[in-house]
Amino acid sequence: MQADIMSMLIQQWQSVRQQCASLAAANGHAVTLIAVSKTFPAADIRTLYQAGQRDFGENYIQEWQQKCTELADLDDLAWHIIGQIQANKSRSVAERAHWVHTVDRAKIARRLSEQRPDTMPPLNVCIEINIAAEANKHGIAADELLPLAQYIATLPRLRLRGLMCVAKADSTGAELTQQFTQMQQLLATLQAAGLAVDTLSMGMSADMDTAIACGATQVRVGSAIFGRRQ
Repeated sequence: MQADIMSMLIQQWQSVRQQCASLAAANGHAVTLIAVSKTFPAADIRTLYQAGQRDFGENYIQEWQQKCTELADLDDLAWHIIGQIQANKSRSVAERAHWVHTVDRAKIARRLSEQRPDTMPPLNVCIEINIAAEANKHGIAADELLPLAQYIATLPRLRLRGLMCVAKADSTGAELTQQFTQMQQLLATLQAAGLAVDTLSMGMSADMDTAIACGATQVRVGSAIFGRRQ
């Protein structure tokens, strides 16, 4: 029974990976698939790692910390933090993560930089944009972006890579295109300001195709790979 579950997991991952590769080729740019493993066990991550997946996304810091311990032998696994970081949890993120996609405050950026070990490369970070201006979503407004980006670019132990968003859940196809196109324009604004940014983290299981068509370089896919969360 367990073997059947693992086989299905690999098949679902292979299907998403092939879809991602086809969309990337059709749109003429590379795309990194991040397997979002929140609420699923470390054993599932190990299975996909053994199949070739390297980038994994986690939302909940405490759950992620336990998985880090269980999977410490996987040296080249890349952890992407895609959930909010409370100030009292920033040290473990600074010491163990490879990417943080959800920076939306100068305070958190400063703590991550101060707590990043000198023996590690700078922590890759994205600024989260509340692209649909939803009251219940994290992220900053588009007009707050440039000052925060310029500040993060001065922090010695961080490397500002780009932007992240979560599209409005009930968006139409046209609304998705509008939101993702605005993200592409915001990234271009940072590049025009002289910032060396190259990453658009946007698109999930339901809207990956539109996101990639609008320039996404990283997509965060959970349910299409792991199945429905309990």
